[in-house]
Amino acid sequence: MMRYVLALDFGASSGRAMLAGFDGSRITLQEVHRFANEPVSKDGRLYWNVPQLMEELEQGLQAGYAIAPYESIAIDTWGVDYGMLGADGTLLELPRHYRDGRTDGILKKAEQFLPAAELYRRTGTQVMEINTLFQLLCQRDSGGFDQCATILPMPDLFAYLLTGTISAERSIASTTQMLSAETGTWDRELLELFHIPHRILPEIVESGTAKGTLSPEVQQRLGLPAICVTAVCGHDTQCAAFAAPAKTDKHVFLSCGTWSLFGTEPEQPVLTEQAAALGLSNEVGYGKRVTFLKNIIGLWLLQESRREYARQGKNYSFAEIETMARQSHEPSSFIDPDDPVFVPHGDIPKRVKAFCRKTGQHVPESDGAIFRCIYESLALKYRMALEELEACTGETYPVIHIMGGGVKDSLLCQLTADYCQRLVAAGPVEATVYGNAAIQMLALGILKTPAEARRCIAASESMQFYHAGAFPASSYEKYRTLLK
Repeated sequence: MMRYVLALDFGASSGRAMLAGFDGSRITLQEVHRFANEPVSKDGRLYWNVPQLMEELEQGLQAGYAIAPYESIAIDTWGVDYGMLGADGTLLELPRHYRDGRTDGILKKAEQFLPAAELYRRTGTQVMEINTLFQLLCQRDSGGFDQCATILPMPDLFAYLLTGTISAERSIASTTQMLSAETGTWDRELLELFHIPHRILPEIVESGTAKGTLSPEVQQRLGLPAICVTAVCGHDTQCAAFAAPAKTDKHVFLSCGTWSLFGTEPEQPVLTEQAAALGLSNEVGYGKRVTFLKNIIGLWLLQESRREYARQGKNYSFAEIETMARQSHEPSSFIDPDDPVFVPHGDIPKRVKAFCRKTGQHVPESDGAIFRCIYESLALKYRMALEELEACTGETYPVIHIMGGGVKDSLLCQLTADYCQRLVAAGPVEATVYGNAAIQMLALGILKTPAEARRCIAASESMQFYHAGAFPASSYEKYRTLLK
């Protein structure tokens, strides 16, 4: 007998509801609803449109149940952002978008409270302006806690709006820069140093536990029974990492979407000065498993470039973008994908040209050359991340498991194999959804162990392999020099 769960996967630019069925050996996925996740701008600030996203989420719940009576619902999203609830449980304002500019330059101010190296040692989290701690620091300075009873990370906010239950799942909490790497609890001393009230932080719950059931109001409005809402890894990266079909513990995964998350799963957090200096981050996944990773701006560069060209009347498909990049024969130019100039929405192609001009490189002339520059720069950045991971862990990782939307881009996969000089195993495309669904099935007892879950995921999708070609050594040396 087939058993079903519903996975709600919110990305930074789109979301979808996926019905996952298990027949005893394989997991099948069916998309039942897809929607855009467009931020809203007001008075120069950028927000997440939570009311609209909740409408889309609820449509997904109804569409899924019309097909099959699923037993559980779970939500994963991006990290760091949050919503604030008042004492009466209402959302005080729309959650700020991490691309909002309010935290620009905040790290210098944060140094007044605690040096970045010590902050890393305490939390194990890469020190980034967009992290929740620094957003809250800005919130505090604007008097934003006066009416706030609690804050909830985004997946927990959506779950609260369905169930009325207030809690924060551990993996998403580990993106906030407020979770102690030593104790796994909110770091009270750290919060006091930054004058953030501990009272606004919710209880932490583990991935694979029940949040509650749909509230009576939601049941009545949607015509659904009291379905369980399960806390899976709320951070989408951790759902994807859980789904990596690796045959050994020593592996590297690349969750390739709007962001590229390049990481591995060590036995313990890596809290060294070297790891801090290299900008590596320790997050927590299913079963409190540590994920040691590098955050890299990813397919956002292609996605936003595509949107800019569309505004100019050039409506390129992603397949056309890949073909144009393959056919470009202009001299190679590279960018640093993580340069702050590439973070905001807008004209990425113009910024690529400006970066190349500023760094004394050939300035790409054609659209295809712009795309080629982005592709190669991403692959080069992955090579650097691989070297950094291996240096910090003392391990050598022979295979890179690429998961997510990047799997569909054969040029990116092959360039990654070439520049990293590693075998690339590409798949599954829907790693985040598989991970979300598998953790729900573990919670329900449908699957018994994480190892069984990974075997079922591996059996559910075919993999594609890319073998390393000649190493473009001169390009890599040029890139390393460029980023010094």
